[in-house]
Amino acid sequence: MQFIDEATITVEGGRGGDGAVAWRREKYVPKGGPAGGDGGSGGDVFLEARPDVGTLIDFRYKKHFAAEAGRPGSTSNKSGRSGDNLTVSVPAGTLVYRLADDGTAHLIADLSDPFSRFRVAKGGRGGLGNQHFATSTRQAPRFAEKGEPAEAVSLRLELKLLADCGLVGLPNAGKSTLLAASSAARPKIADYPFTTLEPQLGVVRLGPEESFVMVDVPGLIEGAHAGAGLGDRFLPHVERTRVIVHLMDGSRSRHEILHDKAVIERELGEWNAELARRPAIVVLNKLDLPEAREHFAELRSEIPDLLGISAATGEGVRELLFAAWKTINATPAPSVGTIEAPRIVLSPADAFEIVVEDGVFVVHGERVERLAAMTDFDNEEALGRFEAALAKMGVERRLRELGAHSGDTVRIAETEFDYS
Repeated sequence: MQFIDEATITVEGGRGGDGAVAWRREKYVPKGGPAGGDGGSGGDVFLEARPDVGTLIDFRYKKHFAAEAGRPGSTSNKSGRSGDNLTVSVPAGTLVYRLADDGTAHLIADLSDPFSRFRVAKGGRGGLGNQHFATSTRQAPRFAEKGEPAEAVSLRLELKLLADCGLVGLPNAGKSTLLAASSAARPKIADYPFTTLEPQLGVVRLGPEESFVMVDVPGLIEGAHAGAGLGDRFLPHVERTRVIVHLMDGSRSRHEILHDKAVIERELGEWNAELARRPAIVVLNKLDLPEAREHFAELRSEIPDLLGISAATGEGVRELLFAAWKTINATPAPSVGTIEAPRIVLSPADAFEIVVEDGVFVVHGERVERLAAMTDFDNEEALGRFEAALAKMGVERRLRELGAHSGDTVRIAETEFDYS
C-alpha cells in the first residue's frame, strides 16, 4: 500500500430537523392547542485514531464526510429522531489542522493515542415546534423553527509516524539493513541510493520489558529541508522521535564521512532547530569492510561517543540498540506544537456588525445568522417573530442609523429580504 502522510478533507455535521406545526386532535377536545414536536439534532463528526489504520490513503478518494441530519418533529408533541454521529477513522499520530478562509491552518487536535477522538464538526440544533410559541395573546401559532444549519469545516490531516527512535543519514548508509537486523520489518534493501522511498516502522525487542519503535527515514540529501529529494515529506517523521540515530557510510573517505555528518546535522537544524538539540547517537556502519574499520579508528578521536557497527553481520548492533533504549527512557516525549483552544468570545451573544456593499445592507453575527437560517420566511407569523427579534437585538435601529429605507435590500448569511 502506498504511504500517504497528508490529506485535505471537508467535514459537515448533520442539519437539525425542522420543528412541526400541528394541533391536538382528540375526542372531546374540539379546540386543541398547538402540538408540533421539535426537530431532532443533527449528528456530530468525530475523528478517531485507530491502530488498525496505517495511512491516510483512503482520503485520496473520498474527501467529504457528513453526519446524518435530524428528523423533523411530528404531531402530538413528538420530537424527531436525532441524526447519528459520524466517526471517521485516522491513523494514530495524525495531527488535525483547521483551515481558515484566509488560507492559514490552526492545529486543533493531536490524535497520538490509539482510540483518542475529537469532534471536528458540530451538528445543528433541531427547530422548535409550534407548541413553544404559544402565548396568552398568540394561542394558535402557525409557525415553527427550521432546523439549525450544521458546522462545516475544511481540515488538513498530517500523519507523523509515532516512533521512539529515528534512523537518519544519506542514501545508501545502511539504514534499511539496520532496521531489518533490529526488528521484524522487511524494508527493501539494494545496493543503490534511494532504495527506501517511504518511512518504514519496526519494533525493536531487546527483552520482555525492553522494546521501542524505530523508524527508517528515507535518505536525506543536501537541501532536504527545502524539499530536495522529498526531504520536506520525510523530515516531519523525525520530529516525534526521542532519539536520533545518525548512521554514516564507513566505506567513504574520512573527509567524505565528516562532510556527510555535517550535511545531515545542518539539514535537521534547518528543518527544526529543536532537532539539533535532540539526543543523537552517531554511528559508523559497514565495519565488515577493512576501509570502514580503519576510518572508525581514525574518527573516534574527532567524534565523541562514536559507535561502530556492521548492520550486515550484526557486529555492534545490540550495543547500539541498548544505547538507544537507555536514551529513549531518559528523554521526555517531544512536543509537536501548540493546540489552539476554542476561541472565547467575550462580546455579547447578540453582537453583530452591519456593512454596506453595493447598496446592500449586510448583517454579520453568529446569533442573527442562526436566527435567519432557522426562520421560515414564507410564513407571515414566522417573519413577524424574526422582525421582532431583530428589533430586540438592536439590528433594526442600527439599520435606520445607517440610512436604510423601506424597500432597501438586507442580507443575512444566504437570506435576502426587503427592509420595511
